[in-house]
Amino acid sequence: MRSVPRTHGTLELSPKQITDAVRALSEHQALHKKTGAVHAAGFFQPGRGILAAREDVGRHNALDKLAGALAAQGVAGSSGAVVVTSRVSVELVQKTAAIGAPFIIAVSAPTALAIRTAEDAGLTLIALVRGDEYDVFTHPERVTDDAPELVRA
Repeated sequence: MRSVPRTHGTLELSPKQITDAVRALSEHQALHKKTGAVHAAGFFQPGRGILAAREDVGRHNALDKLAGALAAQGVAGSSGAVVVTSRVSVELVQKTAAIGAPFIIAVSAPTALAIRTAEDAGLTLIALVRGDEYDVFTHPERVTDDAPELVRA
């Protein structure tokens, strides 16, 4: 297995920001609304919402497209959270760490290997987001009620 870069950054998210991120991603899923058969990956910044989102039939491809969009726009990965509409595999954790994002937030469950890898990478993995409920699998110290609403660059 390839080594995963350690994520850094001081970003914290509140419970409301976490659930808002998932809700906001659905607004960027035009293809899913037409087909019901594609995944999405988005990048959420507190106070700004979803800065970029990409869809694809493959969850890995959606995240690859998002990584490219963030690089093209010059967005620092450490400034936000990756949000995905799929389960979290080790590959999605690896890609999120490569982007530099300190969070991956998902609507579905993570694999055991994804959890271990996220822990080792210093990545906060949040999954099973349903309405206002979710599970924090790794690095819960980044989830705080005191999280600022706006991240300044």
